[in-house]
Amino acid sequence: MSFSLDQTDRNLLRALAKDATTSAGALGRRFGLSQPATWRRIKRLQDAGIIKGRRVVLDAEAVGFGVTVFLGVKLATKGRVSLEDFERAVTAIPEVQSVQHVLGMYDYRLRVVARDISDFERVLRRRIMTLPGVGDVEANVLLSEERRPGPLG
Repeated sequence: MSFSLDQTDRNLLRALAKDATTSAGALGRRFGLSQPATWRRIKRLQDAGIIKGRRVVLDAEAVGFGVTVFLGVKLATKGRVSLEDFERAVTAIPEVQSVQHVLGMYDYRLRVVARDISDFERVLRRRIMTLPGVGDVEANVLLSEERRPGPLG
């Protein structure tokens, strides 16, 4: 399905990307639309799959997870079964916030949160390194993070 975004759609997407809780009425006032017209546009963007959902972003440190580590994971054995087994097992670990299947030196990139470094070591040793097919692992500890604008600016 071809979908064309006009400037108003782009403005709505930018505003919702910054704060998904903004009401259709407030967005409409901001962009010169009525509340029903704004709601219809948002619904159309959702129905087209452009807006895939809305979520709450937690401050990991504020809820007790002060360490974030990005792991590069290279599987020791490759094949369809090992990929599916690894993905099923790794997504069951609550500290693993995202799992990305990537091209390059590693097969997967994981975002892992932990309470502190010793907690991360426990997660790594007891949960991640025991997963099916895990070979080489490289850890990069997040020092700081800056929120960048999305693809629409």
